[in-house]
Amino acid sequence: MTQFVSLEGKRALVTAGTRGTGAATAGLFRDLGAEVLTSARERPATIDHDVSFVAADLTSAKGCDILAAAVRDRLGGVDVVVHMLGGSSAPPGGSLALTDADWERELALNLMPAVRLDRALVPDMVARGSGVIIHVTSIQRIMPLPEATTAYAAAKAALSAYSKALSKDISPRGVRVVRVSPGWIETEAAVRLAERLGAESGAGIEEGKRQIMAALGGIPIGRPSSPEEVASLIAFLASDRATSITGSEFVIDGGTVPTV
Repeated sequence: MTQFVSLEGKRALVTAGTRGTGAATAGLFRDLGAEVLTSARERPATIDHDVSFVAADLTSAKGCDILAAAVRDRLGGVDVVVHMLGGSSAPPGGSLALTDADWERELALNLMPAVRLDRALVPDMVARGSGVIIHVTSIQRIMPLPEATTAYAAAKAALSAYSKALSKDISPRGVRVVRVSPGWIETEAAVRLAERLGAESGAGIEEGKRQIMAALGGIPIGRPSSPEEVASLIAFLASDRATSITGSEFVIDGGTVPTV
């Protein structure tokens, strides 16, 4: 039987592809036939030596330049770019507690790596008349948690707006641009957070998970998404099964966002 989704022959870059959803995406891409290059600040001991990897700090222009050069040198160009990098390190205390440095750090992590890498890699895609850019945003861009994620949510909203503008610019020239917007994903970091919250309440990890879901206003399916579920959506959007899809955002959140 013909495989429904194939990435055979595709050259792919997956940023932050050494753990969590990034690792699940990079692994699935390889399973589907893609040649994959991934990155992080440092190569973790947990990934195989045969995995193509570049150490680069993508919060800096220099780090993005290093990775873009490696894409050209190792892959000879790229067909699919998955911008997985993101996260929040802002302190608690609400929006007014955020300093300029907090804002700059969130934008440097969640917006600027995509802007810089696209600027470096998209022109070759446009010249070929083909390619796919996938920006991983977040449902928090439309439902931020004001106590903890204001700057992260604003940065992801900026990424989404930038992504839509880029799609209108380059889709007529053969390069698709799509967004994937996850809710809570049960990554290793999410499990550690649930364990910590559960330990603080004395009720265990399941209580910790319940607290996280309650903070999000509830998840109708009763659980977070898995990294593998998010990776499967990304792989479909990167494949030739999705060639008429561009400029769109695909939410994968178990029904968390309460509006149409």
